[in-house]
Amino acid sequence: MALRKRWRTRLRTQPAPARFVYSRWDGTQSGYDLDADHIFEEVADDLLYHGDLASALRRLMAEGFRDRSGRMVEGLRDMLERLRERRRELLEQHDLGGVYDDIAEALRDVIRTERRALEDLDAAAAQARASGDDRRAELTGATAATKSAQLDMMPPDLAAQFKSLDRYDFESDEARQQFAELAERLREQLMQQFLDQMVGAVGDATGTESAQEMERLKDMLAELNAMLDQRARGEEPDFDGFMARYGDFFPENPKTLDELLELMARRMAAAQSLLNSMTPAQRDQLQQLSEQLLADMDLNWQVNELARHLRDQFGDLGWDRRYDFSGIDPLDLAQASDMLAELGDIDQLENLLRGSSGPGALAEADPDTVRRLLGDDAAESLERMAEVARMLEEAGLIENREGRFDLTPRAIRKIGQGALRDLFARLDADKLGRHAVHRAGVGHEREPDTKPYAYGDPFNLHIGRTIRNAVARTGGGVPVQLQPDDFEVERTEQQVRSATVLMLDLSLSMPMRNNFLPAKKVAMALHALISSQYPRDYLGLVSFSEVAREFRPEKLPEVSWDYVYGTNMQHGFMLARRMLSRQSGTKQIIMITDGEPTAHIAPSGRPFFSYPPTRETVELTLAEVGRCTRDGIRINTFMLDATSYLTSFVERITEMNGGRAFFTTNANLGDYVLVDFVEHKRSLVHTRR
Repeated sequence: MALRKRWRTRLRTQPAPARFVYSRWDGTQSGYDLDADHIFEEVADDLLYHGDLASALRRLMAEGFRDRSGRMVEGLRDMLERLRERRRELLEQHDLGGVYDDIAEALRDVIRTERRALEDLDAAAAQARASGDDRRAELTGATAATKSAQLDMMPPDLAAQFKSLDRYDFESDEARQQFAELAERLREQLMQQFLDQMVGAVGDATGTESAQEMERLKDMLAELNAMLDQRARGEEPDFDGFMARYGDFFPENPKTLDELLELMARRMAAAQSLLNSMTPAQRDQLQQLSEQLLADMDLNWQVNELARHLRDQFGDLGWDRRYDFSGIDPLDLAQASDMLAELGDIDQLENLLRGSSGPGALAEADPDTVRRLLGDDAAESLERMAEVARMLEEAGLIENREGRFDLTPRAIRKIGQGALRDLFARLDADKLGRHAVHRAGVGHEREPDTKPYAYGDPFNLHIGRTIRNAVARTGGGVPVQLQPDDFEVERTEQQVRSATVLMLDLSLSMPMRNNFLPAKKVAMALHALISSQYPRDYLGLVSFSEVAREFRPEKLPEVSWDYVYGTNMQHGFMLARRMLSRQSGTKQIIMITDGEPTAHIAPSGRPFFSYPPTRETVELTLAEVGRCTRDGIRINTFMLDATSYLTSFVERITEMNGGRAFFTTNANLGDYVLVDFVEHKRSLVHTRR
């Protein structure tokens, strides 16, 4: 009875392939509290730091993030680590040697039963000899001796023992019955395993039913190979007719021939991994047992032909994959098949997660497999992560251009406004808002309050208050008679146009000292401030390291540091001066840097670098400062991590130019830059008045 329980066939239901459909999030489902704006805020700093949207999305996927309610959306890095840990647990706990332990024990039981019968035969011979029946004693003793010798000479390996016992003439009816039952159970188990691996679970088929299924399997494989030959000849196979006849073999319900072939390729590759993971001796034993119990030349040919086709078409499914089991818990054949299937699912999910180039690729993960291997939270995290790109695209923050996601103008404005909000949040209340002006003046933007009309004011008459003044003066009545003293006009905001070039240091020292991200945030904030509140102002952008480059504001999110040495202020001032020469109004340069000038453009037109700075570099840089000064361009310098040499050099710039120098840190850089920009506009207003 124990033997029957030990060899009970266990079926494994094949999981459905990684195909499912997402529905639009309508706010009624329970789960994560996410929206596009929140997700975009999560990637904004990373995007600014590295300048690459694809990389920012990949890092978001890898690290995960918290939703608006604080719930953690698990990242791929943690999922991959848990998959690797699960693989280690399985391999370090189990041993494939158990595949044969039960078979060997069952064969030993058969042999022990037979030896007891031979011992009884020896006893009968002795009794016959004692009773004087020598002829019977000789025959009985010879039979016992011959069969005992056959058992003694039984080969040690399992398959050979099984083959020898299959040819052995049992003396014991009980032993013969034990061996027959063992052979039948092995045959059914191997057949069921074969059916499961080839076409999925088709029920607990045994005996006649199993043989019938095997015949249908051969017919199915023959038709499938014929369809592959048709396709190779350029013909269109009858896939629908094939599924009508054999669709019950495929509970996953593949919709196309390619889906069906991939499904079978995964099954056959998983079955091969079981053989690959065995020792050569174990593999040989199983193959010999299979040949003895499932001998069918036509079936073997059909399987080998299909395997050849599938290997050629799906060579990346891990046909040569093997697992090194190092544990002590033995697995029988059914358990080993289940274990290898789980390890294959782990490998498949791990490869998908590791190879996902963007959030959309995560939709290929089978949620049932993820839930089984990693739990409900991970499955839900993966489903939500897969929707990130779609949410951002539908919100108008990113757009797909030939397979590549790029930021939209709305996203660029949003980054700048976010940086502006973060920086202004630390300022005093009286420093917020538009250019603060203590007096109204002639301008285009109307203010909500009014004033009595004075000669020279724009005649923006406020009708309501003007009539009210006349009624108050006359005491009422119609018609209302107006006099000049009744006139009240709307105030207008004094406006001043300025042109600014921001010089941003992109030398390698900026990220090394953690100065790059704060500096870039300031650039984005200035762009947002000017474009939204001072649309008539001009903001130019220049980056400088070994050389200087002009770039447009829409490229600002993509700007990253240069992997070269050199701080070429001379070239930066040169480009900024040329850009400002094409502008009107007051002009200024805002330079953000953490290093002294160490590079310049040589007469040959090539950059020259030296650290410490050479006298030529310093003189050429100061010469550009002089040209800016003569052109009426003020230079304001914001120094991060200033050294004594840099402090001395910037003081020389300030003395020559009349601008200002700020010695600051990456923590409060934005405060100084934006306050100074606003104060600069204020001073221009007062100067003109």
